[in-house]
Amino acid sequence: MTLCAHHALYCACAPKRNAGWKTPDPEKPKLPSPETNDDMTPKTPQPPPHAMPSGRSSRTRARLMMATSHGNILTDSGIQQVEEKSLNILKQTQITKENNSEEDETSFFINNSAVQLDYNIYVNPEEGRTEETSNPQANKGNWVNSGRNKSKSPSPNESKKSLIRDELTVNESETEWERHYWNENILPILQALEAAHQVDGNPEDLCSLCAKLWKTLDDGSMLGKRCKRRSQILKTLYKLVDVGSDKLGLTLAKLILELRVSGKNLLNICKLVFKISRSENNDCLFQCDNMMGVLLEVLQNEDVHANSEAFLYCLGTIKFLSGNKVLLQELLKRQAVEILIELMKQIIQFNTVPENTSLNMSHLLVQLTATLRNLADLSHSRPKFLATNALMELCILLEYYIHDKDICTNVSRILSKLSLYHDCCVALAHFSNCYSIFLSVLNKYPNKQDLLVRIIFTLGNLTAKSDTARKQFYELEGSIKTLLRLLHTYCDLDKKTQSAMSSAKENPKGQQQPTEVEDILIKIVILLANLSVHPKIGDNLAADQNCVLCLMQILEYKSIDECEELVINTLAAVSNLSYYQNDNSVITQRRMEISNLLLQLMLFNNMEGILEATRVYGNLSQYQDVQDFILHQNVHKFIVALLDSGKQDVCFSACGVLINLATDSNKKALLKEEGAIEK
Repeated sequence: MTLCAHHALYCACAPKRNAGWKTPDPEKPKLPSPETNDDMTPKTPQPPPHAMPSGRSSRTRARLMMATSHGNILTDSGIQQVEEKSLNILKQTQITKENNSEEDETSFFINNSAVQLDYNIYVNPEEGRTEETSNPQANKGNWVNSGRNKSKSPSPNESKKSLIRDELTVNESETEWERHYWNENILPILQALEAAHQVDGNPEDLCSLCAKLWKTLDDGSMLGKRCKRRSQILKTLYKLVDVGSDKLGLTLAKLILELRVSGKNLLNICKLVFKISRSENNDCLFQCDNMMGVLLEVLQNEDVHANSEAFLYCLGTIKFLSGNKVLLQELLKRQAVEILIELMKQIIQFNTVPENTSLNMSHLLVQLTATLRNLADLSHSRPKFLATNALMELCILLEYYIHDKDICTNVSRILSKLSLYHDCCVALAHFSNCYSIFLSVLNKYPNKQDLLVRIIFTLGNLTAKSDTARKQFYELEGSIKTLLRLLHTYCDLDKKTQSAMSSAKENPKGQQQPTEVEDILIKIVILLANLSVHPKIGDNLAADQNCVLCLMQILEYKSIDECEELVINTLAAVSNLSYYQNDNSVITQRRMEISNLLLQLMLFNNMEGILEATRVYGNLSQYQDVQDFILHQNVHKFIVALLDSGKQDVCFSACGVLINLATDSNKKALLKEEGAIEK
């Protein structure tokens, strides 16, 4: 008697990315924003309850894709729900100038009475980012309040006098060197900016002056909050935003962010950057001057709980830009994985206290995890995920936010990508609670196919090489019951779909990509096959009637021409289960029915299918009735012919069947006539 050794199956694909934004609650609580002397801001009016779409055209952003082999886990059709969230926060942005106080002059804030921005902050898989041309004049109108003071703009001389007046109010702690550096190096640039703005506001000239200002501040170690006259610089810079140039807007944003603004000013600069990032035509602007590093510094240095809305826009920008190959590499180089994982830890730790939980945090986490899933596409990001213990943290996030299907979906996509690598599987398996968390997700979202397929995919990869992983998952209460329930549910759904297509005569000819339902079945069957490698689990599964009958049902109704991957993986699962020979085995009890199903597969010109069927015959052919069936149906002739295949695994499986047949002297004579002995 020869038993074919069972084998584990591997999943070798990763889900594809998509752009998306989770909709904040329209009645979310207002979070406190710290105010400093430099950043005191008038109270922000509430946004209108229903924002109107702007009607701006948009198109799908090109996305990174990975090669796929097992199923269609990369498809976007199943992930659309998480990506079809709209921000719905059309707020009107303007710069308000109040000449009665310096505090107001250095504030850049929202005012709902102003003309609204001509963009709709809403994203779905098909309309993620816009491709638009810059129109300074058109944009300018969107930044200027139609109700602003119509008085004549100050002349260059008046602006110069204003800067000189401001100088008189500087803190007396300013050193002589700082005063001299300001007067000789910084003040002339500010005056030039004022003059250029008043004359024609040429964006290129203003950008050059801003770059010169940044270098001057950097040379004098006056970036951040180190410059005593920082408020005067900010006041000048805020006046330039209404020029309406994306390039200038980003240049200003970088400079303002490096001056470490906070509160409402930080929020509105982040909104400005987000607006610019919505057009993929502007990606080239973000490749210059370390803009990605500046955005990451915001996440690293500011308080997420006091600035959650600013973080939401900042992360939304980074998520958009992570769809660009060059910028994705830049993010990785600038330690985006480390910064995002640390931010995620802070949010998790803060929200362990129920009264501190904020709805805004879940919106923010959707953007954060969407960026991480893009970074996970880069193979050289793997050491960073491992070094930060990200796999465990993602599981904890999954547990805490299990009621948020969007966060769960993004986390499942990250884990499914990383589980393709053995070292990541080992790290994930070290967090033993991951199995119970995954099982909870399967039970909570049995109908959410895109989430379901990725969690099962990850479990399949975890159990491919580890007996410990197989045992830990199997010993969870209800784990096998859940898998078999899902298998039965999706088998029925697949049969109904196939029947409907057959009635409508819509059956496609030739091999097609697996449908979403077929893909789930593939992943469940692979997981069952991997679990059955463990002796105790395999023995119990072979004796489980629901399990065996479902597998037989797939072989009965699904042709290998319709879905090769599903049929071959089902055969592999049956092969593993047929290894366990005892009276309780349903495989043993139904060996004749199974032998007949295998016969149909031997007739197809599919060598991989024939190989798997031969392996099952190798385990079942120890029984006399199966041997008689093989000879009566001339299956032995197929088996003998396989010896000429020249493939070691095929020849090995064929020899197993022939050795079992040769135990009977009469059958041995027939084999000799076919030339089996000589071969």
